[in-house]
Amino acid sequence: MKRLFVLLAALVLAALAPAQRPLTMICEATFPPYEYHVRGGIDGIDPALARIVAACLGRELEVQDMAFDAVIPAVSTGKADIAASGITVTDERRRQVLFSVPYVQAAQVVVVRQGCDIATPEALRGRRIAVQSGSTGDLFVTKTFGDPERFQNVTFAITAVLSGKAEAAVVDQEPARVFVAGSQGLAILPEPAVCETYAFAFAKERRLLCAQVDAIFEAMRRQGTLERLLERYFAAGRSYKQDKAALAEALDTSDLLAEVLADEALRARLAELAATGAAAEGGEAVGAWQRFRETLHLNFVAADRWLYLLRGFGVTVEISFFAVLIGLAIGFVVAVIRATHETQGTLAVADFLCKLYLTVIRGTPAVVQLLIIYFVIFGSVNVSKVFVAVIAFGFNSGAYVSEIIRAGILSIDRGQMEAGRSLGLGYLSAMRHIILPQAFRNVLPALGNEFIVLLKETSVAGYIALMDLTKAGDIIRSQTYTAFLPLLAVAAIYLAVVSLLTCLLGLLERKLKNG
Repeated sequence: MKRLFVLLAALVLAALAPAQRPLTMICEATFPPYEYHVRGGIDGIDPALARIVAACLGRELEVQDMAFDAVIPAVSTGKADIAASGITVTDERRRQVLFSVPYVQAAQVVVVRQGCDIATPEALRGRRIAVQSGSTGDLFVTKTFGDPERFQNVTFAITAVLSGKAEAAVVDQEPARVFVAGSQGLAILPEPAVCETYAFAFAKERRLLCAQVDAIFEAMRRQGTLERLLERYFAAGRSYKQDKAALAEALDTSDLLAEVLADEALRARLAELAATGAAAEGGEAVGAWQRFRETLHLNFVAADRWLYLLRGFGVTVEISFFAVLIGLAIGFVVAVIRATHETQGTLAVADFLCKLYLTVIRGTPAVVQLLIIYFVIFGSVNVSKVFVAVIAFGFNSGAYVSEIIRAGILSIDRGQMEAGRSLGLGYLSAMRHIILPQAFRNVLPALGNEFIVLLKETSVAGYIALMDLTKAGDIIRSQTYTAFLPLLAVAAIYLAVVSLLTCLLGLLERKLKNG
C-alpha cells in the first residue's frame, strides 16, 4: 500500500507540474542563409541546428527575431536560451557569454558596385564603408579604417552600396552571396577582409546547455550531418539568382534530424550530462560593486567610448533644432491656409493639397518617411544624412504643428477678426497682429509637447546610419555587449534635455500670461 501511495503521489505531481518551457533562440532574421523569414516562420542554418538541439533535448523550439546588436546582451541577461545569428567568436564576446564549439568557418567580404576602383580590402581606406552595426565587419572596419556607416542589418548596408550611399560594404560571406545574386550591379571582392568562425552563444550560467549543444555538434560533425546541412542551405542561397523560390520555404531537414536522434553514443552522452548537470551550472561569483566598476569603465572610459554619446548628443540637438524651425514654418502656413478656407471659403486648391499632405504624413510612420527620403528621394544624390534627417523630421512635425495651430486659431472668437477688419486691417494683418498671437499663447503647451516628442522621435535616425544619441548608445552596446549602462546613460540624457525644455517652456508660458 505504501508503494502504491508513493506511485500515485508521483503521478499526481507529474500531472500537476508545468510543462517544460520551450527552448528559446534569438536571431536577426535578415541574414540568409543563416536565418531568414519564410512563410510561417523563420528558417536558415541556425534555426535548423536549433531545431535539432531542441529535439535531442526533448523540448519545443521558439525562434525570435531581434536586432543583431541586441542579441548578445539579450542572451547574457537570460532573455533567451540561445543566441544564434551568425555570431563570430571573439575575445570581447567571450567576456559576456559562453560559446559552443564552432559549427562553420566563415569570412567577412567586401561588396562593391561593379566597375568601381576598389580591388582589395586595403583600398577601403578613406572610403565610405557600410556595415551591420555590432557585426565583426563593424569591429574590423572600426579598428582598421575608422568609423563606418552603421546600418541596422545587412540588407540596409548592401542597399546603401547599391544606391551609392556607400562605396563598399563589409558583410558576412554567405549572406553577401545571396544579396549579390539577387541584385544587379554588385560584386564581391575575391580576397576576404577577415576569416572567422560562428558558434552558438549562451549566458555564463548555462554551462549545461552549452555542453549539450557541444555534444550534439560533435556528433553531427562525426556523422557528416553537419556538413550536409550546411551545404543544403549554402546551395539554396547560391541558386537564388536562378530560383527565387529557393529561400521562400523552409528546407526539409527531417532526414538529418532522424539520423542525429538515432545516434546511441549521443544519447548516452546527453544522459551523462543531464545526470551531472547541477554541477555544470553556475559561474564565478563576482562582487556587485566590482562588476559595476568594471562595466562602467568598459562602457564609457575604455577606448573613449563616452565620445560616442557626446557626438551623438550634438547630432540629436542639431536635427531637433532645425526640424523644429521647419515644422513651425510648415505648420503656420498649413494652419493659416486651412483656417482661412474654413472661415472664408477661399483657397480650395491649397486646402486640398494641405489635407493630402496631412493624410500622407500622419498616416505613415516617421521611420518609413525617413527611409523613403534617404533611399528614394535622395537616392541618387550624395547629401548629408543630417540634412536628410532634418527634412524628414521637419516635414513630419509640420503636419502635427499645423493641426495644433489651426485648433488655436479656431479657438479665438470670430468677433476678434471682425473687430480688426472694422478698424481697417486686412485679413492677413488681422491674422498676424490679433489672431495668431492669441492662438500661439493658447497652444503653447501643446506645441511644447510636440517639440519634446520630436526630440525623442529623432532616435530612429540610426536607420540611415546616422549616429544620433540613441545610435551612440547602440554602438557602445554592440561593442561591449552590455545593455544596462549604455541604455541608462542615453535615457538620462534625454530626460535631462526634456526636463530643461519643460522648464523653459514653463517660463515662456508664465511670461506670456503676464503680458
